[in-house]
Amino acid sequence: MTDMSSSEPPVTGAKGPDELRRQIERTRSELGDTVEELAGKMDVKGRARARAADLRDKAGAMTVQLRSSAAQAGHTVHDRATQAGHKVQDKAVESGHKVQDKAVKSGHKVQDRTLQAGHVTQDRASQTSAALERRAERSVPRPARPLVMAAIRHPRPTLIVGAAVVAVVVVSWRYPKK
Repeated sequence: MTDMSSSEPPVTGAKGPDELRRQIERTRSELGDTVEELAGKMDVKGRARARAADLRDKAGAMTVQLRSSAAQAGHTVHDRATQAGHKVQDKAVESGHKVQDKAVKSGHKVQDRTLQAGHVTQDRASQTSAALERRAERSVPRPARPLVMAAIRHPRPTLIVGAAVVAVVVVSWRYPKK
C-alpha cells in the first residue's frame, strides 16, 4: 500500500534486485502496520475492559467524594444541634435560676411552675434535636445517610476516626514514598 500523500515519488518499478528487496520490505512493513491497526479496532473485548477500568476509577473517585460530603454534612448537622442544645440549656438554666429566686420568695407555687418550665424547655430541646435529625435524614444523600446519622448519634468515635484519617493524610502528604 503506497501513501499518495507522502513526499516520496510513486514507485514505478525496480531498477535492480536490491531496490526490489527494499520495496518488498517497505511494503511488508506498511502491511504489518495496517494489520495491527485493524486488529486493534477488532479487539472489542480489550476496549471494553479499558472502558470498564475507566468507569471503575470514576466510580471510586465519586465514592470518595460522596463520603467526604456526607462526613462534612454530618459534622455540620452535629455542630448545629450541639449549639442549639447549648443555647436551650443555657436559657433553661438562666430562666430556672431566675424563677428559683422568685420561688424562694413566693413559695411552693412558683417552684412547681419552675419544674414545669424546665420540663417544657427539656421537651423543646428534645424536639429541636429530633427536628435536626429529621432534617439531616432528608438533606443527606441516601448512600451516606447511615454514616451521617451514626456521626450525629455518636460524635466522639466520629471525631476520633476523623482525626486518625487527617493524621494519615498529613503524614502521607508530608512524607511521600520515594
